[in-house]
Amino acid sequence: MENNTKIPVYVISGFLGSGKTTVLLNMLEQCKKRGQQPGIILNELGEENVESHLFEDKKVFELLNGCICCTLQEDLKKTLDELVTEMEERPLDVLFIEGTGVANPLEIQEALLSKPYIDQFEVMSIITVLDSSHYLEFQSVFSSSAEVRKLMQEQMVCASLLLLNKTDLVPPKQLDKVKQKIAKIVGQEKQMVNSHYGKVEPKILFEKRFQSIAIGEQHSEITHHHHHHSTLQALKLEDLPAIQQKAFEKWLLQLPSGILRGKGIIEIENSSQLYSFQYASKKAQFVPISASSNKKPVIILIGMGLDNEQLNAHCKQLLQPK
Repeated sequence: MENNTKIPVYVISGFLGSGKTTVLLNMLEQCKKRGQQPGIILNELGEENVESHLFEDKKVFELLNGCICCTLQEDLKKTLDELVTEMEERPLDVLFIEGTGVANPLEIQEALLSKPYIDQFEVMSIITVLDSSHYLEFQSVFSSSAEVRKLMQEQMVCASLLLLNKTDLVPPKQLDKVKQKIAKIVGQEKQMVNSHYGKVEPKILFEKRFQSIAIGEQHSEITHHHHHHSTLQALKLEDLPAIQQKAFEKWLLQLPSGILRGKGIIEIENSSQLYSFQYASKKAQFVPISASSNKKPVIILIGMGLDNEQLNAHCKQLLQPK
């Protein structure tokens, strides 16, 4: 592939529940308006991508059961090889890579800047999405772990652009405090953009911001990835009964504090309709999904430092027949 046909790549990073997928969907909507053919690489911690219905008409490669920057980096390279081969028959205009909520984008960046991929793909931007409504909590030594704080720092330092998402949930003074604390970590030069529901001016999202020279500087500080998902657990619940929505929302709010993220598909009681749900920042969102998607109810819970006995007892409450 010649240099003038390099595929532009946008890497979307951010901690669990920050809103990465929403940002990705907004960018894909722009591609549709522009008549562009996108490719997507999605990485999930669990063994199933419960959000695949959101990308039904797109060219998607799924990397499951891990983190691109650890166990799956070789799989990422194989996927890029596969993409290059497929592009001979079905060209792509742009590629998006969404890492897990515990991925260090530096490792994705390194793969893209290595041979032969540097001759085939052009990194345009590494976009890190932050949940501004929970940023102070995640950075507090009283309510978070050193592992979470270090991981978020790495995701911010590696970023070309920082999206402060969920700003509609944050009072102005608190948002100013969040920005000041982020600036102490990343410096005053890095651009921060406010957003809610992942909505950002397309020109800002698609701008080329990446400077490849940064990789050497960052490597001296960040060295190699420390398997951040070592204390992170992903729990999958299947064979679910139909659930009353209010009872389910109450159940989510009572989850152990170590649960940082929940997502999946449930069947609402007295309805044949399936709903996709997202749970983060103590808030749940439900969206009906097409019956033709052939999805089965499943719940994925992701968290750190969980007490298995407590969690299993909590899950039994949901699974017990009424």
